[in-house]
Amino acid sequence: MSYQTRTIDLAAVRDVACMFPDVNAVPRGKIRPLRDFRNGAELRIAEAIGLHTIDGNYPDDDITGDADQDIRLIADPRSLRVLPWRPNRAIAIHDAVHGDGRASDFASRAVLRRVLEAYRQLGLQAVVAPEIEFYLFDRNDRVERGFEAPRGRGGVTEQTPAGYSLDAANEHAAFWDELAATLDGLGVRTDTWLHEVGASQYEINLLHGDPMDLADQVIYFKMALREVAARHGLLAVFMAKPLGGQPGSSMHLHQSVVDSAGNNIFAASDGSDSDAFRAFMGGLQRYLPDLMLVFAPFINSWRRYVNGSQAPVNLEWAEDNRTVALRVPSAAPVARRVENRLAGSDANPYLVIAASLACGLRGIEEGLTRRESIGARSGYAFPRELPLGMEAALQQLRGSVPAAEMLGAGFLRAYCGVKQTELDAFMGEVGAWERRHLALHV
Repeated sequence: MSYQTRTIDLAAVRDVACMFPDVNAVPRGKIRPLRDFRNGAELRIAEAIGLHTIDGNYPDDDITGDADQDIRLIADPRSLRVLPWRPNRAIAIHDAVHGDGRASDFASRAVLRRVLEAYRQLGLQAVVAPEIEFYLFDRNDRVERGFEAPRGRGGVTEQTPAGYSLDAANEHAAFWDELAATLDGLGVRTDTWLHEVGASQYEINLLHGDPMDLADQVIYFKMALREVAARHGLLAVFMAKPLGGQPGSSMHLHQSVVDSAGNNIFAASDGSDSDAFRAFMGGLQRYLPDLMLVFAPFINSWRRYVNGSQAPVNLEWAEDNRTVALRVPSAAPVARRVENRLAGSDANPYLVIAASLACGLRGIEEGLTRRESIGARSGYAFPRELPLGMEAALQQLRGSVPAAEMLGAGFLRAYCGVKQTELDAFMGEVGAWERRHLALHV
């Protein structure tokens, strides 16, 4: 499946947001006149901008060098869109390259492109479909004290779990109507929309397709959701665990692989699971633990992995079982796929897709095989395989030779530098739990 292209009318456009996603998939870049964009005038930006930490700092160690040199931003014309909420401005996603055309080591889009090229060299193409969960909260100036559920019609807020409730989803009908039109205008191709189990938690699934296209769509999806939510007095939050006692938010990733003729290689000729499928899943089970910091990139991300929460704690697999990390949905052979349930909705979609596909491909290349299915048993009854928190995941990633081979040693060093800086910043603050429970008793 190729990247979906669209015909774009630029008649009313004055300028273009030249955006590239940084290491945390935060959109960064510059705005330039449309005439300069059309003429292909060179656009540069400091390479270190791609290594912004989530709190606005940079890694302490010397990754980009003291000179803080520029990189060029090269537009991917397939990503060009007119912003529905600002018709005089277009936006395009850019690749970050050096003067000689080499991709920046720190560009997460380049990491995904290298993985997809490895598939292409074998005559294969990956197909993915992300499922994105998020919460809607009241938009106010009290976020540091906690999130507050939004008020619906008549000032009512949700008081009880409302999983899959159609009535609850109608409480903000004007918001959903505008969001649907906005996503359509951005070329974000959605499948199902639903109210999730958490209070004011929702999920929107994207239609399957080309991995780079889908990663770009996730970026546009989040931008659109935040913008439309703000216009309706709402705050869209993609934290993996924004509320204690409520479900976390994930970004499940459905994956399959097709050959040059478009045949799904995960199904054998008789419709059963193929050796390639078993090897792909074996690669996931073998190598995903080293890459957990990609799927859980922040300190908050690790609060999701709790027994009984439908967030995995190991790499077991089974058909149609939501307690496992690797779920095989019930489907016809043509749609045979594996759902990787590790990532939180806070993760970088380019890196999540790249890491998962790279592990699967390595399994195929090495002829690995998956473990036995656990069937209908609970995945929480099996030993934990994931690192115990962000610090352990960081150390495991730093020491992983396979991870460096799959994602690139230069990128890995930079990514770990960013995550170490973010972890250090978090450890430098004292939180409410510590004050509440330690001040009077220790």
